[in-house]
Amino acid sequence: MNTLVNKVALITGSGRGLGKAIAERYAALGADIVLNYSKDKSSTDQVESNIRAMGVKVISIQADVSKVEDIKRLFAEAKRAFGKIDIVVANAGIEMVETPVTEFTEEQFDRLFSINTKGAYFTMQQAALNVEDNGRIIYIASSTTAFPVPGMAVYGGSKTTPRYLVDVLSKEIGYRGVTVNSIIPFAVDHSGIFAEEGSYPELRKSLLDSCPMGRLAEVEDVANAAEFFAGSLSSFVNGQHLLVNGGANQ
Repeated sequence: MNTLVNKVALITGSGRGLGKAIAERYAALGADIVLNYSKDKSSTDQVESNIRAMGVKVISIQADVSKVEDIKRLFAEAKRAFGKIDIVVANAGIEMVETPVTEFTEEQFDRLFSINTKGAYFTMQQAALNVEDNGRIIYIASSTTAFPVPGMAVYGGSKTTPRYLVDVLSKEIGYRGVTVNSIIPFAVDHSGIFAEEGSYPELRKSLLDSCPMGRLAEVEDVANAAEFFAGSLSSFVNGQHLLVNGGANQ
């Protein structure tokens, strides 16, 4: 059985969706948890309560990952509270779909890149500076970085640069025993743009048609991969990108 006892895990964007599922999985495995949110404190408070009931330590820290000073403060406060950080999951991000290249505005472009690209980049930079030797850095990417989808040019583009950073960073800090990997999820049901029942019906059908397993991903599917990358079983797996997509071709 995997164990993360005596480990401290920091997960950005962990008040809901994938971040919540990963944080709760790590807590169930014995890790102390640093939750992060930008605006939705009430959802994060509920996650904090769930985790505290598991008998591990947990704190919540507000920080907007589009602001580098907020990211630095997030890591500083986490280390002040727990004395160390062993695992970092760069998960915070926003989605925008069904928007053709010709219709994207500069404001939309800047918003996606400020959170998805800049935010993930500097989160992983601070992770590299602060994580313990033999630690783990995990980036939550998107299958749009592997399979171009109409209407997702800017979203997919904003998730691609941090994926390349995984390749480089894994080489730069691997000598410390730190692994840097990414998880590339398929569209996730009951999360993100599919959090509400019946949302984006045409896109949902297209995605379902592309998947041999006939379903979208669930948050637990991604948490399973995050569990693997956080634990001892992946100690020699570095600079890798794991598709969690049921064999889908988009």
